[in-house]
Amino acid sequence: MHFEHNTSWEKVLAKAKAENKFIFVDCFTTWCGPCKMMSNNIFPLEEVGSFYNKNFINIKIQLDTTKNDNDEVKSWFAAGKEIATKYNVQAFPTYLMFDPSGQIVHRAVGSSDAKAFIAKGADAINPDKQYYGLKRQYEAGNRNEAFLYNMSMAASDAYDMAFAKKVSQEYLLTQKDLYTKENLEMIKKFTGSSKDPGFALLLNNGEKADAVLGKGESGKVVRQIILREEVYPKLGLKSTTPPNWDDIEKTLKNKYPLHANEVMLYSKVVYAQQKGNWNDFGPAVVAYMKLYGEHASSEQMNSFAWNIFENCDDMACVESALEWSKKSFAKTNNHMFMDTYANLLYKSGKKKEAIEWETKAKDHAIKAGADAKDYTATLEKMEKGEKTW
Repeated sequence: MHFEHNTSWEKVLAKAKAENKFIFVDCFTTWCGPCKMMSNNIFPLEEVGSFYNKNFINIKIQLDTTKNDNDEVKSWFAAGKEIATKYNVQAFPTYLMFDPSGQIVHRAVGSSDAKAFIAKGADAINPDKQYYGLKRQYEAGNRNEAFLYNMSMAASDAYDMAFAKKVSQEYLLTQKDLYTKENLEMIKKFTGSSKDPGFALLLNNGEKADAVLGKGESGKVVRQIILREEVYPKLGLKSTTPPNWDDIEKTLKNKYPLHANEVMLYSKVVYAQQKGNWNDFGPAVVAYMKLYGEHASSEQMNSFAWNIFENCDDMACVESALEWSKKSFAKTNNHMFMDTYANLLYKSGKKKEAIEWETKAKDHAIKAGADAKDYTATLEKMEKGEKTW
């Protein structure tokens, strides 16, 4: 992608009008990992550049400030602040797209692969897909069932979350059967608190919902909300005084008896992890995984396993972690998760197996276009019999 330099918003508007091109604005910050991923891995791709350079005038606007900002970055501070406020930029990266006359027509949020990123740009130049065009239709009174569904999903993609939730609830009110795959996925997507209508449905009709969504899916949503509302505010992570676990457990059993035990065990894992209480973490995570390991995501299993690797010397915990770790990449061949497994093998004394799996992790990293130097360094330590933790 070619990005304009040494320019201004007024000059960009004039150039877009003269060349009859749309305007693409990458709103980013220096601390944003997904922003860096897009700049390093996606924007330089030939197919991405071909599409965006043909259809857009492309600019980047940095929305944080650092001591290393050069004059060009500083020259956009005022315009950037105005744009971020006017278009409610709250997540990064946010992409704002304007038509050749300078009218906002579309927005998208987050990192993605090249195909998905090009699709975002294609939506911006398609009058039937432009987010702000759809929103204007809504404001003009369009309440067609299919339109409401598409509008709520488009609002979510644009990170216009309050509006997205509002429209999703309007859509669900038009539905005679809430237990379709499409409707339940929407309920999951827009249920973020116990006050949302979808919470009671997923809490009280979990088995019926899971028959459509898949085993345990409703419970995942419910437990995350219980944790946010009933547990995390009471953990006192900044306090030196331990939480009142008896009080937390009593509340959970009274309000959510079906989920109380799992939430309690998971809460103790989180507390020990956040406080760095590794003597407590090992037994807590083993107890949780023994009963509810099937509910843990691949990311959680890897995180738990890595913390065991780095901080726990109890070989029984290490052996338990090996099981979760291997499951974490069974379906994806994620090279980072494979590296965790290799390191756990090494810590448990299985040097030969560890080297084999670290080599596989390195190979998968190279195939994925990732930097494999850390894997090379780890392999060298393993081969020399040095600690990797």
